[in-house]
Amino acid sequence: MAGARGPRFPYAPVAVWGLTRLVLLLFVLKVFVFPGPDVTSDVAVTYRNWYEVLRTGTFPLDDVTWQYPPAAALAILSPALLPFLAYTEAFFVLALLADLAVLALLGYAGRRPGRSSRGVWVWVVGVPLLGPTVYARYDVMVTAVAVAAVLAGVRHPRAMGVLAAFGALLKVWPLLVLVGTAGRRAWAAAAAAGAGIALAFAALMPGAFAFLTFQRDRGTEVESLGSLVFHVARHHGWRGEVLLNYGSVEFLGPYVDVVSTVALMLTGLAFGWLLLWRLCATRFPEHTPADAAFTAVLLFTTTSRVISPQYMVWLVGLAAVCLVFRGSRMGLPAGMVLVACFFTVLEFPLYFADVVGSTGFGITLLAVRNGLLVAATVTAGVLLWRDTVSYADRAPAPAGREAPAGNEESLAP
Repeated sequence: MAGARGPRFPYAPVAVWGLTRLVLLLFVLKVFVFPGPDVTSDVAVTYRNWYEVLRTGTFPLDDVTWQYPPAAALAILSPALLPFLAYTEAFFVLALLADLAVLALLGYAGRRPGRSSRGVWVWVVGVPLLGPTVYARYDVMVTAVAVAAVLAGVRHPRAMGVLAAFGALLKVWPLLVLVGTAGRRAWAAAAAAGAGIALAFAALMPGAFAFLTFQRDRGTEVESLGSLVFHVARHHGWRGEVLLNYGSVEFLGPYVDVVSTVALMLTGLAFGWLLLWRLCATRFPEHTPADAAFTAVLLFTTTSRVISPQYMVWLVGLAAVCLVFRGSRMGLPAGMVLVACFFTVLEFPLYFADVVGSTGFGITLLAVRNGLLVAATVTAGVLLWRDTVSYADRAPAPAGREAPAGNEESLAP
């Protein structure tokens, strides 16, 4: 609440953030050992090996696990900014700083008139629910860029476009934050910035887009929605395998290609629904870009062949941005995502052996987590549609009573 001297400093969320992030750091630095597989091996081994190749001026062309757009090289090379630390320690510190940047962005935005501190709390609580995996992947850095893009879009659509383009060249999905923008300036800025950055990488570093060829032969990752088919089928005679493939643990064997194709079809349907929504939407209140971005990323995450634990930090970040706006309708799906985060840390890393082994307990954890994501996706889609799509046959408002002007605020230029 704002007083005579302005909004008070948010001591409570900052204190909780500090305590929970200290615990996360102690886990990734192995002062304490988090149960389950070592989540830091990606940084200590995979990222470190990529770093050695990237610093020579080329991409890891012979490594099929490199499946990222060219700007991802900046995240992998970023520990060089802290030469006084070892690579892994520097990476964890930079992940912490990205986490702090999101907190600062949400806190600043939430203190403006008509905003809320709910978003800050979603971020403060949601990240530690995922466990130390958050700091052992570069997704928290990408999420910081996406959060900045959505918040910038309220007043600076061109800045939103540039940030979205840069985020997309880090890990593709931040391009989805543009789905709910009503004007063309953000899209034009994104196209120009994206083309410029991509051309620069293509000119300066060989193999900038080799990652596009490393996706074709992937199986179905053991934590995805489609994987539940094979987890159950293993108990009924299915003779496929679970192998480390293209950097993740996947099902390989009979009918995997069918399930993977269905997943791609569902992603196509998700894209079609988003296109239909854009054609039908007539109202774009201030919170619509955030709500639409959250819904879009939910759609594409849930239908993906891969739902790695770190993907959840994308959803936590966008859910937090939604709840910065008092008018956002995304409270319920945001809550579902937070609960799904808790079940995510249970299935990885705590009980990942049960997931890989398709035990009853492992299947149950996955079914609950993925079921929550499906429920959040459907709920968010329905709420977004109801909030933005008008129908000609809607009953007019009673005489003498007009709808609040704020509900019809357009973001179009």
